[in-house]
Amino acid sequence: MPSFDTVCEADFVEVKNAVENAAKEIATRFDFKGSSAAVELKDKEITMYGDADFQLTQVEDLLRNKLTKRSVDVRFLDIQKAQKIGGDKLKQVVKVRNGIESELAKKLQKLMKESKLKVQAAIQDEKVRITGAKRDDLQAAMALIRKEIDDVPLSFNNFRD
Repeated sequence: MPSFDTVCEADFVEVKNAVENAAKEIATRFDFKGSSAAVELKDKEITMYGDADFQLTQVEDLLRNKLTKRSVDVRFLDIQKAQKIGGDKLKQVVKVRNGIESELAKKLQKLMKESKLKVQAAIQDEKVRITGAKRDDLQAAMALIRKEIDDVPLSFNNFRD
């Protein structure tokens, strides 16, 4: 039976490269000289440091530019609130989304049921497997998902015939 998986996975090699490029540029830029501006990647979290809100927004813009150049969708970023970390320094954590949350998976499943397409959606950990009798139904399901859910960068893999 034909099937495919709907996933939400960032290319972490490209994310790591973008963070390293941003850190390198922060180290060499004139307006960041003598400040505590920095960016680092640990596990699936990017941490940005700065002296003020303005500097944090500059670091965030720089990071977004580097990610875009590396063709990583910025919708993968889940930006948290800035926190004070002593003195006048600020820290902001940016989580990189990986995997489909249960709420979105349920929304996908409901979307497939309401679409009247002859496909079934099954939630499997952090992905949603969609199966159907015909390949055309699966392609219609992909088009529907792309059209309806645009706030999360979903991709399709493991297409089986």
